Amino acid sequence: MFLVLTTYAKGMEEVDKFLPAHSAFLDKYYAQKKIIFSGRRNPRVGGAILFRVETEDEVKAILAEDPFRVNGITECEYYEIIPTKYDEEFAGFLPSRRRTLAVRKGGA
Repeated sequence: MFLVLTTYAKGMEEVDKFLPAHSAFLDKYYAQKKIIFSGRRNPRVGGAILFRVETEDEVKAILAEDPFRVNGITECEYYEIIPTKYDEEFAGFLPSRRRTLAVRKGGA
């Protein structure tokens, strides 16, 4: 599981220009169950995407298709997340190899 934080490298006019294509890109990977959530950061300086994938290489390959990346709109930071405690309702979002972990209700 990887958290990607993006930061806009261009102005909001360029961001908004490519937003529909970026949204379609996200939809493709939601349909494949590769993305758990995505959204804008507040203040609006970039975004965040939580990926349900096993490797950083897979994240980078997916993001290589993102119109924001292709057009130099965003820069990315990658963080591997290995959940050790989580609410039982979150378990279904974990990669299959992590679902065997003990689930703790309300974990932090």
